[in-house]
Amino acid sequence: MDTALRKFKAEFFKALAHPGRIQIIECLRAGEKTVGEIQAFLADEPASASQHLALLRAKGIVEGRKSGTSVFYRVRDPRVFDLLDVAREIFNVHLVDTQEMLSLLAEEDRSIQDRIEAIKGGLITP
Repeated sequence: MDTALRKFKAEFFKALAHPGRIQIIECLRAGEKTVGEIQAFLADEPASASQHLALLRAKGIVEGRKSGTSVFYRVRDPRVFDLLDVAREIFNVHLVDTQEMLSLLAEEDRSIQDRIEAIKGGLITP
């Protein structure tokens, strides 16, 4: 059973492992949309919207509903949005950590430069 669950998780995350598919899910956060609306939302790669939707549909992440000549898509389980929100929070924490590290490195660089200037000025010996 654990193996089946791990495989499901891996396949689920593989389905989400493309910026275009994440963008589609973000588009659907506001509610169901037609393929045309989704294509318009995907400014960078509207031509691939159908391929992304097909994969997301095959993995059970989105589902379609036909109405006349239009197909409307929606996210099947809204907890996917929670997952994306948690990913954003993790990213933000990572970004803060990176900013703190960069600040420390800049401080270290200033200290080294100050020491070099002091050596050049004869204020201290190497």
